[in-house]
Formats: sequence, C-alpha cells, structure tokens
Amino acid sequence: MKKLRYMFFATLALVVSALPAMAQAGAAAGDNKFTVNAAKAIGAGVGFGLAAGLAGIGQGLVGSRAAEGAARNPGAASTVQTLMIIALALIESLVLFALLIAFVVIKPVTDQ
Repeated sequence: MKKLRYMFFATLALVVSALPAMAQAGAAAGDNKFTVNAAKAIGAGVGFGLAAGLAGIGQGLVGSRAAEGAARNPGAASTVQTLMIIALALIESLVLFALLIAFVVIKPVTDQ
C-alpha cells in the first residue's frame, strides 16, 4: 500500500509540473526569443559558476597536497613545486575553457 501511495503522488507531481509547459498561448509565442536568451544566460552563469567553484576547490587541494609533500620530503620540494604549478595551470586552463563556452552559449539569437 505504501508503494502505491508513492507511485500515486509521484505521478501526480509529474502531471502537475507538466501543466505550465502546455499553457503557452499562440499570441505569447513572440516572447520566445527573450525567454530562450534569458535561459541561456542563466544556464551559462550557473555552469561557469559551478566550473569555477569546483576548480577553486581543486586548486586548494593541489596546493595543500603539495605543501604536505614538501613538508614530508624537503629534498623533493622543487620537484613537487614544479608539478604543482603544472597542475594549477591545467586546472586554470579548464576554467578558461568553461568561460569561453559560456560566452559562446550566451551569444544572443538574432532575427534573420
């Protein structure tokens, strides 16, 4: 009985959440370009924010592990530092690539 109740409420939630998608009238279709551009901007902003935030966490972890490695083995500190700088550069290049993708996605749709 409990599973049947969950299935009922899950189906009800799907049906109710799909109703606004079907509610757009034919006269309001001219608003579509603005809505698409707004959704693109929000999606690109959230995507880039997520990429930058996770890259910041990754860079922090790389720095902390490099400091631990240099503290445990001071003789290999220069090698650890070199590898850390390479890893940080690669992480930052991925963030710049995400920024480039965000700019390409945000490009507004023009009339043709």
